[in-house]
Amino acid sequence: MVYFHRVLTEEQKRQFETEGFLIVKGLFTEEQLEEIDKTLEDISHQVLPGHFEPDLRQESTDPLKRYPRVMHPHRFNETAKRYMLHKPVLDVLSDLYGEEPLAAQSMFYYKPPGARGQALHQDNFYLKVEPGNCIAAWTAIDPADEENGGLLVVPKTSTYEIVCPDESDSKESFTTHYVKPPKDQKVVPVVMDRGDVLFFNGNLIHGSYRNKTKDRFRRSFICHYANSSATHIATHYRPLFRADGTPVELDSNPDGGPCGVEYESPYFH
Repeated sequence: MVYFHRVLTEEQKRQFETEGFLIVKGLFTEEQLEEIDKTLEDISHQVLPGHFEPDLRQESTDPLKRYPRVMHPHRFNETAKRYMLHKPVLDVLSDLYGEEPLAAQSMFYYKPPGARGQALHQDNFYLKVEPGNCIAAWTAIDPADEENGGLLVVPKTSTYEIVCPDESDSKESFTTHYVKPPKDQKVVPVVMDRGDVLFFNGNLIHGSYRNKTKDRFRRSFICHYANSSATHIATHYRPLFRADGTPVELDSNPDGGPCGVEYESPYFH
């Protein structure tokens, strides 16, 4: 199956290849974003074992206990699955890959006021797409900036190898792994408007700030994809899906990666 529709300019493709990331605007209409708004609101009042397990008693001082991230919503919610396979997003991915993209994962983040950020990390440490790489499509449902916990990226690290993480600062990060950026590269914030989509390579070092605001959420819809020529992926991301929703079974990648099996950890990305 050939899935290729050129939508990016040469300058955009060059930026992705050199910097490791690219923001694309206009891939979602306001009506579509409002549908995602409603889906996020509906899910937030439920308990969905294995996907979304909030503490609805609201007794914890950690806002992420009430609003944890939603893992793989496409496995139980048709709206999430439809937008994981959103054609304008897949068209960009086909340009970046030069081949058909396969959808591997979806996530909803609420990122409420006061929530910790996520320490710097590399996505393909977890997805283990081989051969090739994963690409993330990170859609801002709310505007994202330095105050409400927007993303951080380390440009030009997409060509770096996957490295073994250190332990993160649990006071600032809700995840346990931390990848130290190279000395010659700076961490920079990514400011996004509602509906912007940030695409980034699976080796790019990235993370996020703490949400320092008192009244602004930083909701987002995040999906990960693999190139169709890949043969292996970590088992938690199987099955993958073609644009028409047809499931695809890549072989499970049990390898502990460059860091060995001691870095195998509970699925949390």
